[in-house]
Amino acid sequence: MIPDVLRPLWTAPRPARAPARLRRDWVLVALLAVAAVLEVVLRPDVTWRPVAFVLALGVVLALLWRRTHPLGAALAVSGALAAVNLAALFAGVGDLGLWTTACVVLLPYALCRWGSGREVVLGLAAVALASALGIAGDWTSVADAVLEACVVLVPAAVGAGVRFAAASRSRGRDEVRLREREQLARELHDTVAHHVSAIAVRAQAGRVVAASDPAAAVDALRVIEGEASRALTEMRLMVGALREDGAAALAPQRGVADIELLAHAASGSPRVEVELTGNLDDLRPAVGAALYRLAQEAVTNAVRHARHASRVGVLVAGADDCVRLTVVDDGDLHGRSGAGYGLVGMSERVTLLGGTLDAGPGAERGWTVAAVLPRTGAVA
Repeated sequence: MIPDVLRPLWTAPRPARAPARLRRDWVLVALLAVAAVLEVVLRPDVTWRPVAFVLALGVVLALLWRRTHPLGAALAVSGALAAVNLAALFAGVGDLGLWTTACVVLLPYALCRWGSGREVVLGLAAVALASALGIAGDWTSVADAVLEACVVLVPAAVGAGVRFAAASRSRGRDEVRLREREQLARELHDTVAHHVSAIAVRAQAGRVVAASDPAAAVDALRVIEGEASRALTEMRLMVGALREDGAAALAPQRGVADIELLAHAASGSPRVEVELTGNLDDLRPAVGAALYRLAQEAVTNAVRHARHASRVGVLVAGADDCVRLTVVDDGDLHGRSGAGYGLVGMSERVTLLGGTLDAGPGAERGWTVAAVLPRTGAVA
C-alpha cells in the first residue's frame, strides 16, 4: 500500500511533449561509440575486453530511448551493469567498465525529467542497486563511494529541477491563457448582449407598427436579421478563439439521448448498463449537456478505478420539474477516495444550473454518483 502523502508522487504522469531522438542524439551516440572502440583498442588495462565493449555499446545505444522510454532504458542498462558488476565482484577482477560508460549519468537525468512518478521510483531503485554493486566491486574508500553515489544522484536531482521549472513555466502560461480566455468570454457576453438588445428593441417596435405600417415592420425584420447574423458571426469567431483547436465545432453538443452510447463505448468488464425513464423531452440544452458529461465522467471513473466491479448502472429518470441521474458500480471500496477533478468541475456546473450532486460509497459496496437537475436549468 502507498501512503496518501506519497500517492501524488507515485501517480504523477509523464511530462507532455517529450522529444524523441534528435540530431544531436545521433551525433552523441556516434562519438561515444567511437570513443568506446578507441578505449578497447588503446587502453592496456581493460579487463574482459569483449564484455566491456558490449557493455559500453549497450549503454550508449540506450541513450536513444532515454526520453521516450526512460524506465525501459534505465532498467536495461542497470540490469546489464548489475550483472557485469556482480560477475566482476565474484571474480575479483575489479571494475570492468570503460570510461565511455560514464554517459550512464544521462539516464537518471532523463528518468527524473521525462518519466512518470512510478517510473522514477522504480528506475532510481534499479540505478541505485547497480551503482551499489559497482561501488562494492571497486571499493577504495568511503569518500570515493560517496563521490560515486553523488555522480548518479546529482544528474537525477538536476533532471527533477528542470522538470519542476518546466512545469512551473507551463502553469504560468496556462494561467495567462486562462485569463485571456476569461476576457474573451466577457467580450463574447457583451457583444451578444448588445446585439440581442438591439434585436429585442427592433422586434418590439415592429410589433407596435405592424398593423399601421407594414413596411416599417418589414424594415424592422430586416434589421433583426442583420443583427442576428452579425451576432452569430461574432459569437462563432469568439468561440473559435476560445476552443483549443482554434475553430468552433459545428457538431451538436451531446445530450441525454447520447447517454445510451456510453454502454456501447465501454467494452469488457465491467459492463455498463444505461436506463432512461420518465419525461426527458424538452430539456434545456445546458441541462442535457451537463447530464451527459456527468454520466460520462462517472462511468469513466468507475471503469478505471472500481476494483473487481462487474457492473456499472446508469439511470436517468425524468420528473415534472427535475431530472435525476444515478451512476452506481459494484466494485470494492478499498483504495477509492473522493471525487476527482472531473467530478469537482461537474459539481460546479450542476450547482450553477441550480442542482445538487452527491458522490460517495454505497451502502454495502461500490460507489454512487447522484445528481438532481431542474428541467429548466434555473440558477439556484
